[in-house]
Amino acid sequence: MPSISETATAEPETLVERHGGLGRIRLNRPKALNSLTLRMVRDIEAALDDFQGDPAIAAVLVTGEGERGLCAGGDIRAIYDGGKAGSDAPATFWREEYTLNARIGRIPKPYVAVMDGIVMGGGVGISVYGSHRIVTERTRFAMPETGIGFFPDIGASWFLTRHAGELGTYAGLTGEPLGPADVILAGLADVFVHSGRLPALIETLASLPAGSPREAVSAAIEGCSEMPPAGVLEPLKEAIDRLFAFDTIEDILETLRRDGSPFAEKALSVLSVKSPLSLSVTLRLLRLGRQTARLEDCLEREFAATAAVLRSHDFYEGVRAAVIDKDRNPQWRPARLADVTAADIDAYFQPSAHPLFADMIKEGSRT
Repeated sequence: MPSISETATAEPETLVERHGGLGRIRLNRPKALNSLTLRMVRDIEAALDDFQGDPAIAAVLVTGEGERGLCAGGDIRAIYDGGKAGSDAPATFWREEYTLNARIGRIPKPYVAVMDGIVMGGGVGISVYGSHRIVTERTRFAMPETGIGFFPDIGASWFLTRHAGELGTYAGLTGEPLGPADVILAGLADVFVHSGRLPALIETLASLPAGSPREAVSAAIEGCSEMPPAGVLEPLKEAIDRLFAFDTIEDILETLRRDGSPFAEKALSVLSVKSPLSLSVTLRLLRLGRQTARLEDCLEREFAATAAVLRSHDFYEGVRAAVIDKDRNPQWRPARLADVTAADIDAYFQPSAHPLFADMIKEGSRT
């Protein structure tokens, strides 16, 4: 099957190689900020098949080519074009991407993700589930989907809700970029390594003998790690936990208005330009995710919701304004939060006719 992105390229989109005891996966679309295509998702799956069964491979390492980022997300323009054309390519992409996300969370070998530079959307999906997640001084992590009429996906309703407090709610609703210390604070990465030390770290990992325990990978990374530069969210955590603790967007916005602090005013300004429908759908997904016991169930719910995304006005309008015309002036429908109905939101929560994890669903029904 052809890739969701049909752009011809002289270079492979994914570079897969063995380097000592490392199985390396290098995303290779630097001019597109290594945005994921279906071909790349399949390349990663095939590489994991190969490395997982190879006793000489001690760990898997995922990096992005170029210095701008690990991965800026899925190829949103291709999804836009496919959705407009009525193609099944977007659904195929999401299906295979989400099942890859779940697989990364289960892979038995150490999976090291270097979250250097921009890490958004699908880039988060191929890194946040790793056993060892590294940030650098260049890390800019974001889930900006509410700004394009979408919702934070790739299991965001799982990984943004695994820790106490509301940092995940704040990140998912606002889409604000997080620096390295803030990503660690939110439980979305483990250690900070300065980008200048990455080559040495890679060589150290490559020198690990076959069959090295996970602790040896952790020790190698810790040996190159240091304290990250101070972030911005730690002093705001108490306020975020208080202001974003509600189960409706209306209550969150009203509390922000009443608070009146500089942080609250900025958050209000940021939220005011997002899709009202996307904000409502996102918050419901996050609250449901908090009550969900398995990553696969969150991915299943999000996959079902993508069908409504492809039928929506706001997704196409959001991508138009951000990617195609670049006027940064989306005309949301509904334009006001007060006009978003329960039926509008419920449309995103209809079960998929073709579940991602049908075997798990059947197994669960027997237990």
